[in-house]
Amino acid sequence: MRYEVLGPLRVTDGGTHTSISAQKIETVLSVLLIRSDQIVALSQLMDEIWGEDLPHTATAGLHVYISQLRKFLRRPDRPDNPIVTRPPGYLLRRGTDEIDFHIFQQLVNQGRSSMRQQQHEEAMYCFEDALRLWRGPVLGDLRGGYIVDSFVTHMAEARLECQEMLAEAQLVLGHHRELVGRLYPLVAENPLYEAFYRQLMLALYRSERQADALKVYQTARSTLREELGLEPCQALRDLQRAILAADGRLQLNAA
Repeated sequence: MRYEVLGPLRVTDGGTHTSISAQKIETVLSVLLIRSDQIVALSQLMDEIWGEDLPHTATAGLHVYISQLRKFLRRPDRPDNPIVTRPPGYLLRRGTDEIDFHIFQQLVNQGRSSMRQQQHEEAMYCFEDALRLWRGPVLGDLRGGYIVDSFVTHMAEARLECQEMLAEAQLVLGHHRELVGRLYPLVAENPLYEAFYRQLMLALYRSERQADALKVYQTARSTLREELGLEPCQALRDLQRAILAADGRLQLNAA
């Protein structure tokens, strides 16, 4: 069985995808997956479900949600249910089951290790495989308390880092022309993420589009000054000067 949270929450078993339609039960499963193999206290689950609007029937309601969740996860070929009671709350035993964000993290770590060893092609494949696991925003539109919201933010940042490292590996491998089309949307979606501007400028310059590369710098400068009152970072400023000077060190063979 495989749990998938890199998109709307769903469970995959034997090629069949199943989802939960009730938001509160979906929240409970999400928290247990985020903290898999760890005990999650009743109070933490209640905070995720109801926040400050805790009803007087919260404890009874939570027991009902756990019961329904156990039915949802029950499989005829498995004698034990993955959700077990462990004072002061509940625990989801992962066992041999997979969780997609764990696989994502493993692939990113493998890619990062390959980058350190200058094995850029292997790194590229790891990052591409990691990004293919994403089906949309983490947990779809589900939002909860501290545990869920912190996880969503953390995974969104991890995805950005993976996209940045993938682009870096592809620049080293000479894939700058293919990168241009992928980096423009990333810049538009993340207008304050300066690394994507730098990579797009370099990809454009290596694609013999010096003027476009300099336009990207001006866009970055205008955006950062308007949004934050800041000048571009040192790396962007240095790259702009190098492009203006047609610095040979920017070419792929020099890199």
